[in-house]
Amino acid sequence: MNRRVYINANDFKEQNNAIPTPLPFSDSTEILAESVEIENKTVPNRLCCQAMEGCDGAYDGSPDELTYRRYRRLAEGGAGLIWFEATACREDGRANPRQLWINEKNADAFKRIVEEIKERALKANGYEPLIIMQNTHSGRYSKPHGTPEPLIAYNNPLFEKDTPIDEGRIVTDDELDRIGEALVAASVLAEKVGFDGVDIKCCHRYLNSELLSAYERKGRYGGSLENRTRLLRESIRGAIDSRRGDFIVSSRLNVYDGFPYPYGFGVATDGSLDPDLTEPKLLLSELERLGVKLLNITMGNPYVNPHVNRPFAKGGYDPEEHPLVGVSRMLHGTAELKKAAPSIKIISSGLSYLGVAAPNVTAAFIADGGFDLCGFGRTVFAYPDFAKDILKEGGLKKDKICLCCSKCTEIMRSGSTPGCVIRDPLYGQIYKEMRSK
Repeated sequence: MNRRVYINANDFKEQNNAIPTPLPFSDSTEILAESVEIENKTVPNRLCCQAMEGCDGAYDGSPDELTYRRYRRLAEGGAGLIWFEATACREDGRANPRQLWINEKNADAFKRIVEEIKERALKANGYEPLIIMQNTHSGRYSKPHGTPEPLIAYNNPLFEKDTPIDEGRIVTDDELDRIGEALVAASVLAEKVGFDGVDIKCCHRYLNSELLSAYERKGRYGGSLENRTRLLRESIRGAIDSRRGDFIVSSRLNVYDGFPYPYGFGVATDGSLDPDLTEPKLLLSELERLGVKLLNITMGNPYVNPHVNRPFAKGGYDPEEHPLVGVSRMLHGTAELKKAAPSIKIISSGLSYLGVAAPNVTAAFIADGGFDLCGFGRTVFAYPDFAKDILKEGGLKKDKICLCCSKCTEIMRSGSTPGCVIRDPLYGQIYKEMRSK
């Protein structure tokens, strides 16, 4: 089977029929134009821009020139929901020196960018999108000053191999309490500056996500499922209790890590990499009980097994499974969780590899009750007006889709500002300059 993004539906259908669990396909995508009610807010359509970090903020954590450029394009692109990128709750939780970081000193800067997104969207499309701020502490991947300063939940030999991180970098229970307080404080600020909601980030092996697999950690944040989910649950509860209005409290949640037990969440305990969604379902039930109405589902780790997280046509290695198998695992797994927590609106992930077939596949899942909104990640770098073309042109254009070539990731790993090298001349030049060094 070829590993190419699909530029026509027939190629997709042919390869889809060859994988163990095929994806559904709908000839009609009209359902994607429907609005969705969350709390007392309305998402104008079912299309979502996922949180894609630009690493281009100012050093004080405020949005900078390139940040504004990206969100202006997304605002005009027509998506009903913009999942605003990873924004640190504390300086020591920044993944790079230019990661956004919301605090009392720069709150007005975030207020300005939220207002501009909504104003531009209303002028371009006739409606305002909902904007959810991703609220994070990077934990293991913290590099606030440009060099690694990890705060880890536990030592992980799968990641650290022969160079284990000093045990002094294992964050204490008391410090986790304070990080939880910082997550709640950042959520309060997010509501104050005008975001429609907040995502207590729990994915991709950042701190909250790593705690989900802290089976062998001692103390209040390790061992039992109750302990391993404590930071997430208490941060969400604190954010809900602190909100003043109909502010949405959500999470982008890893439900399958793709690493063997005891280092992976949502995985079988027999040493295999088979998904086991028993604990994720229990977690969703608890979040449902807390009053969570929206979740954004994802899998894998972009640093270690990115083929699980974002199946690619070309990347740093050649995975054993075909990318369609990974997309199928992501979407069918998301649909299984939706059945377990039907009152929660669910956003899917992992769609970019499907190319022009993505709207048809997601429309089929949504029509069958598999999830409620479809989230596009890398696509928003390459194709910021993807939603407008789906809604007004009947589909995605083959000469605009993301090719899943991993060059945006390559830029990010180099320490620069990621964007689409193929479709956006600005980032083509950034990539060229990076490669010449």
